[in-house]
Amino acid sequence: MRKIISFLSLAVIILLAAACKETSPFKYESVPNDPMKARIYTLDNGLKVYLTVNKETPRIQTYIAVKVGGKNDPAETTGLAHYFEHLMFKGTQQFGSLNYEKEKPMLDEIEQLFEVYRKTTDEGERKLIYHKIDSVSYEASKWAIPNEYDKLMATIGASGTNAYTWVDQTVFTEDIPSNQIDNWARIQADRFENNVIRGFHTELETVYEEKNMYLTHDGMKVQENLMAALYPDHPYGTQTVIGTQENLKNPSITNIKNYHTTWYVPNNIAICLSGDFDPDQMIETINKYWGHMKPNPNLPKLPVTHEAPFKEPVVREVLGLDAENVTLGWRLPGANNPEQYLLNLLSLIVYNGKAGLLDADLNQQQKVLTSYAGVDAMADYTTYQMGGQPKQGQTLEEVKDLLLAEIEKLKKGEFDEGLLEASVNNLKLSQTSRMESNEARADMFVSAFINGEDWKDEVAQLDKMDKVTKQQIVDYANKVFGNNYAVIYKRQGQDPNEKKIDKPAITPIVMNRDSSSIFLKEIQQAQVKPIEPVFLDFEKDLQKLEAKSGIPVLYKQNTTNDLFSLMYVFDMGNDNDKAMGTAFEYMKYLGTSKKSLKEINEEFYKLACYFSVFPGSDRTYVSLQGLQDKMPQAMALFEELLADAQVNKDTYANLADDILKKRSDAKLNQGQNFNKLIQYAVWGPKSSATNVLTTEEIRQMDPAELVDRIHKINSYKHKILYYGPAKPEVVLDAISKYHNVPDKLEPAPAAADFVQQETPGNKVLFAQYDAKQIYFSAVSNRGEKYDYAIQPTLDLYNEYFGGGMNSIVFQEMREARGLAYSAGAFLITPNKLKYPYVYRTFIATQNDKMLDAIKAFDDIINNMPESEKAFILAKEALITRLRTERITKSDVLWAYLNAQDLGINVDSRKDLYEKAPSMTLADIKAFQEKWVKGRTYTYCVLGDEKDLDLKSLEQYGPVTKLSKEEIFGY
Repeated sequence: MRKIISFLSLAVIILLAAACKETSPFKYESVPNDPMKARIYTLDNGLKVYLTVNKETPRIQTYIAVKVGGKNDPAETTGLAHYFEHLMFKGTQQFGSLNYEKEKPMLDEIEQLFEVYRKTTDEGERKLIYHKIDSVSYEASKWAIPNEYDKLMATIGASGTNAYTWVDQTVFTEDIPSNQIDNWARIQADRFENNVIRGFHTELETVYEEKNMYLTHDGMKVQENLMAALYPDHPYGTQTVIGTQENLKNPSITNIKNYHTTWYVPNNIAICLSGDFDPDQMIETINKYWGHMKPNPNLPKLPVTHEAPFKEPVVREVLGLDAENVTLGWRLPGANNPEQYLLNLLSLIVYNGKAGLLDADLNQQQKVLTSYAGVDAMADYTTYQMGGQPKQGQTLEEVKDLLLAEIEKLKKGEFDEGLLEASVNNLKLSQTSRMESNEARADMFVSAFINGEDWKDEVAQLDKMDKVTKQQIVDYANKVFGNNYAVIYKRQGQDPNEKKIDKPAITPIVMNRDSSSIFLKEIQQAQVKPIEPVFLDFEKDLQKLEAKSGIPVLYKQNTTNDLFSLMYVFDMGNDNDKAMGTAFEYMKYLGTSKKSLKEINEEFYKLACYFSVFPGSDRTYVSLQGLQDKMPQAMALFEELLADAQVNKDTYANLADDILKKRSDAKLNQGQNFNKLIQYAVWGPKSSATNVLTTEEIRQMDPAELVDRIHKINSYKHKILYYGPAKPEVVLDAISKYHNVPDKLEPAPAAADFVQQETPGNKVLFAQYDAKQIYFSAVSNRGEKYDYAIQPTLDLYNEYFGGGMNSIVFQEMREARGLAYSAGAFLITPNKLKYPYVYRTFIATQNDKMLDAIKAFDDIINNMPESEKAFILAKEALITRLRTERITKSDVLWAYLNAQDLGINVDSRKDLYEKAPSMTLADIKAFQEKWVKGRTYTYCVLGDEKDLDLKSLEQYGPVTKLSKEEIFGY
């Protein structure tokens, strides 16, 4: 949904004017009373710079947004914007290369070979050309330094290194320390201006893997079909961001270079920043490195398209393995249209998770399994989307009719006018919360830039919403909703159009892991003022109080805003009572003796407060949050529900059917199958994951027994976590008044004793899933218990070996061999003293790469590549992050709770910070030899048996085929 950021009056907004500090030559736009105090600069070359200061932590969220995306791809090379996003990580003439002058002729030859390759149709000739490409690429790799960009980011202590491409934009993200502004700006300017395309054919394999993921991603297929139906004459619908398989197999480096020259220019880019910096110094630094870049005065414009009006609904069908669902979409004007605020408000009236039309009429009345609605605002058009999943025996057409009936109610004004005010109040609450996040603040800038929205209009949204009447919403609904929609039926079945891209023959490239460019060395040697670390002191950074009945209260004051969070934490969950989850799922549909379910949810929504109950395996979390001045009313209402929830047998019968339907649907989902397979490998056939009510138990359950569990929850021992602006005595008084507990709390009932399975020997667990990619994980448990003394070395080992894009695993599995889109390997620290350390690997890759992936993992895990320079880089990156990382707000309470679970009373990061500087690669090697090398594994493979060589898997241990019933436990 669109980001809405303030509560200003329109009269004040009109006062928008250019402002200029006398101390700075750079002019900027600002909006009076903007809560973000945003400054918007435009350099002489057209570069936009959005700045907002937030000094809570010594870090800065950076987004560099380019106003170009999938819609701008040439029709003959779709997917190009996304291709180039990947290639922006490959370096420039200054970094990523040992000697660019020697590398360049080979890169030019590769470019020309790909031009021949894409125009050749004979498969035999294509293989010969690709073999030549592979050969030249190998020679070129001798001069390349893969992942040097990530080394640069590690050097300056960046985190969150990533990028994304969508229809209108390509955005590059970093979270940097506040003392690294100059280095960051220098690196990014060189990267954007002087990009060099290298490592192309292995990176292309990564894009292939991403495409293969989408082939069995039903949600993506639905979205692509919805866009095609709504926008038949616009690139939103005529091509996809990921590109066609045919185009992916026939790329053009020449087209990509032209694309970079055309679009990656300052007058098409915005730098969006939120964090700890001086705006005057920041803009000077950005101008220093970016100001000389030349704009493109002739940015291409898409041909104007005039989508023909809908004469009738457009209907499409999608086949896939996931559960069936239906999606509806309406084509509306783009995000910067003057009525967008009406659509955003209307959307919350239809669906808000508590009191919207879909919430009250469909979800809470159990007329569908699930339903939702929302706004997807893009630059050229906006999609208003609704969707739902059917109950058992319900057709997709019936779900569609129910969704459309709610739109008709909206058009007739059949909704409570109080929803308008409540929706605005909830948006204010949401915005107050978002103001705490640098990421959210900077992302608002990105949306405004990409969608062409004036910042003053963004700031004015909530004020405009405050004045909206019910009649305006009704009129707008009647204006935009008619027979002008598309409907996508996602049915269950094998998609005949799924054709994976076959594995090409790739020679692993040279990694040059110990090599560095002069540019990297200069960044490493650059002097910056160090930032001193701040670690938690649990005796000072939170208060430990005691409420009535001896309830321990962990208290942390919120000094930022008026939001509170109140959490009851019970050390009991589904392991103690396998019906616990069902009981609190049931509670979502119950009223009290005095209030209906609809009245309860409407009241919460009007208070702008939310509650949730989440029973985990061994801990149950009861959460209440919202505005502090509404906490007493919210507590009273929530406690009334806990104490007075009323049995409704018909509701339970409906719930039982829905639970069984959701279970059936879960077995269709690739991710859930893989998660259950991993749980089986870790725990064996009996675990928290399989400790669920049987179908018979669900059918025969007396709902009164479930309600008894709800009523009784507060009688068990628990603790309370509070984060908010109220003083301790006010919090204790509220607990005393509203928290319904007996004088003496009961101990939690005994829990089932599930034990993680050790792996004395190698074995293979295989589960069938008909997809073009396997999900693979190796799991190893030797029974080692938590040892605080080894944690610093373990943390540094994980950083060096499996921690990120600059890690050994990522470089070997993705960069060198092109085996995966993502890969990882970690020794996982237990979260409680009773659990052991577990070693885990993960990779998602094409079926025909399975054996290559397993072999490669075994090799690098047992024979860990040693690189002194890579180790030093990993160590310095870890130390730099520790210097600027801050645990704040309610996270302080959770950090204390997590430390308690491991029997410690200190912030373990302090020990890591103190010991890391003296650690050596020899220490990491010794750790690997003792804790990692020679482990035995349970190899988990989720894939399609007809495409896999299961016989070859036997070299890794006996193969056991597991049914869905075995891994799911039902």
